[in-house]
Amino acid sequence: MNATITIHMYARASRVNKTGELPIYVRLTINGERTEFTTKKYVDPKKWDEKAMKVKGNSEEARTINSYLDSIKLKINQTHLQLQYKSEPITLETFLDLYTGKKEKARTLVPIFQNHNNKVKELIGIEYAQGTHTRYETTLAHIQKFLKWKYRKDDIDILQIDNIFINDLDFYLRTEHKCANNTVMKYIKNFKKVIRICLANGWLEKDPFINYKSKFIEIEKTFLTEDDLQAIITKEIHNDRLDLVKDIFLFACFTGLAYIDVKQLTSHNIIKGIDGQQWISTHRQKTDTSSKIPLLDTAKEILEKYADHPKSNNEDVLLPILTNQKMNAYLKEIADLCGINKVLTFHCARHTFATTITLSNGVPIESVSKMLGHKSIKTTQHYAKITDRKVANDMENLKILLNKSEENSKLKRKSI
Repeated sequence: MNATITIHMYARASRVNKTGELPIYVRLTINGERTEFTTKKYVDPKKWDEKAMKVKGNSEEARTINSYLDSIKLKINQTHLQLQYKSEPITLETFLDLYTGKKEKARTLVPIFQNHNNKVKELIGIEYAQGTHTRYETTLAHIQKFLKWKYRKDDIDILQIDNIFINDLDFYLRTEHKCANNTVMKYIKNFKKVIRICLANGWLEKDPFINYKSKFIEIEKTFLTEDDLQAIITKEIHNDRLDLVKDIFLFACFTGLAYIDVKQLTSHNIIKGIDGQQWISTHRQKTDTSSKIPLLDTAKEILEKYADHPKSNNEDVLLPILTNQKMNAYLKEIADLCGINKVLTFHCARHTFATTITLSNGVPIESVSKMLGHKSIKTTQHYAKITDRKVANDMENLKILLNKSEENSKLKRKSI
């Protein structure tokens, strides 16, 4: 940040000492703000050069005082350069704090974390989902409880955060709160983001996470087999509430959309695809990535079924979806009715699309990744479990190729 800095050195007549010498003062002006301080050097007023701001002559005393005054000017210029390098606002206060070596006001963890959370809250619906903000707030609440548990205080200077602090936090979450490994890792990941902010701002010189060793444990994702899907599709449900949940869940199974993306679907999201057929075109709220999905017949039929539903018309949405909590509660009832011995949640539909609907039927993982709106194919590999049926199909195709090769070899031998 640019700042206008002027230095004026003068012999102060109002402070003459007993020998008739005047103290040499420095007047420092930064962007119109001014301060003065003494150099603790004295000069005979007849020997002071006001214009050159130094002692006249080449005597030993003159050289000593002038050298000292030059060192003050040099230190002022170096302080200016340091503040410019740090990209900090240059004010008289910040300048003097650095120049005099005054200790900067301690930066503590809780207000930095809360400031981050406040910014996330303001960006809900723009860059973040409500759930993201809630998770950051939960992380901060756990850290505040940890500070009281470990240090018996409400906050901590960020300079005190080191590898021991992080490992103790990890231990606290696992023991006092009985958090599972992946839950701990999510809280630690949220905390690490705030530490990265501190590092980026130059508030921390060393990353306390350098030697922290822990990792996510891959969990088997629940998805429906083809038999499970058929059990739900063919099950006649004479309860309007459960029938609605069943249909919207199946829609998600045949599109791969997450709950929030289904909820936000409007007629504007239905486009004509490259093949001339109906496609869904949307941006995933979680990752803000483009997702284009050709509509399969089952999904089309469900959209047509609810085209005239009062909620769809009143709220300008394609499907009258309930809250995620209610959807998950009613899905458990549907699982019981259909004899499916799995914990059925709405997100299970997304896994089902990735496995049973697409990959198991030979759709390349690159296409699945694009439809799911993933930024990396590695993410798709976590979602899309290669099922036994896919392995069986692949091996069956290999058998056919090998048999054809063997038959061709026999024909060649016969013709010789």
